[in-house]
Amino acid sequence: MAEVRLEHVRKVYPQGGHVAIADASFTVADGERLVLVGPSGCGKSTLLRMIAGLESITSGTLRIGERVVNDVAPKDRDIAMVFQSYALYPHMTVAENLSFALQLRKLPVAEITTRVGQAAEMLGLDSMLERKPAQLSGGQRQRVALGRALVRQPQVFLLDEPLSNLDAKLRAGMRAEIARIHARTGTTMIYVTHDQVEAMTLGQRIVVMKDGVVQQIDTPMTLYRNPANLFVATFLGSPAMNTVEGLLALDDGPVLVLADGQRVRLDGARLPSGLPRKVVAGIRPEHLAVAADGQAMLSATVDTVEPVGNEVFVNLRMGAVLLVARLPPEEAPVEGRALGLTLRAPEVLFFDPASGERLPG
Repeated sequence: MAEVRLEHVRKVYPQGGHVAIADASFTVADGERLVLVGPSGCGKSTLLRMIAGLESITSGTLRIGERVVNDVAPKDRDIAMVFQSYALYPHMTVAENLSFALQLRKLPVAEITTRVGQAAEMLGLDSMLERKPAQLSGGQRQRVALGRALVRQPQVFLLDEPLSNLDAKLRAGMRAEIARIHARTGTTMIYVTHDQVEAMTLGQRIVVMKDGVVQQIDTPMTLYRNPANLFVATFLGSPAMNTVEGLLALDDGPVLVLADGQRVRLDGARLPSGLPRKVVAGIRPEHLAVAADGQAMLSATVDTVEPVGNEVFVNLRMGAVLLVARLPPEEAPVEGRALGLTLRAPEVLFFDPASGERLPG
């Protein structure tokens, strides 16, 4: 097990000068499970491949443990990587796939047998050791790929979108499996995904990236409740945070004046300084609720209703503004009807419309 430390790591591709990683500096603690998340093309997989040694580092310093590994070959970094594709040897059995890397290292047969047995037991592969990959389901193949990394007992696990080929039910099960593996092994783990639900459920801390730039690093719930900017606020959360542009002013209490003149009272909101000022107000779907008679803070028209079992997502129109509310199923409104809503004003976040940065309040 080892700490992984990046100090002003930068990746620029010579052809065209594309900056894939601008200036990444963070530390993955010994035994931590850290997730890199962001949209496609944000640089998260490039960053993981740099840690693995599969991409060169243009500038900056990368340490695994106390060792600078910028120019160390991948095989000498004591890491194990699990890719999006299972990359199993089709002509080998599960046991042979699990043991192949250990055989290449010429470990004693008894130790190889012990390690393979431990990994198979941990991953529920005991009864499948004599099968070949073609006889396995997608989830079983992914467990073999994880087991192949486990048997190596590396200092650091690197996982590059390992669940993206699985269906939703298998993904949920494998997320729990990975968390259990990490709890049992205590090995430092860096996990890449574009799926924000995966990031929130798996990460002890999350690194949010956009266009090669680290936007914010923190625990899942801190990122959700206190995003540093509008990108982080809208990227994390499903459905995404509602964003409403307007003029925030004081008129016998705080009020958000929309472009069409509508006024939304925000009594109790945590206000930024320098009012009046233009802002983007961020409202989580769960912070909207159906208003009792005479209590509505805003009115909108129900566009569509999406029932998902224990809750419904209600798509609303408020003039030119689109909103989503997360409501209990018994409060599902009728499409096309006007709906009065309240919102939890103390939970509303405010962002600068030009920079996207969060406005403290």
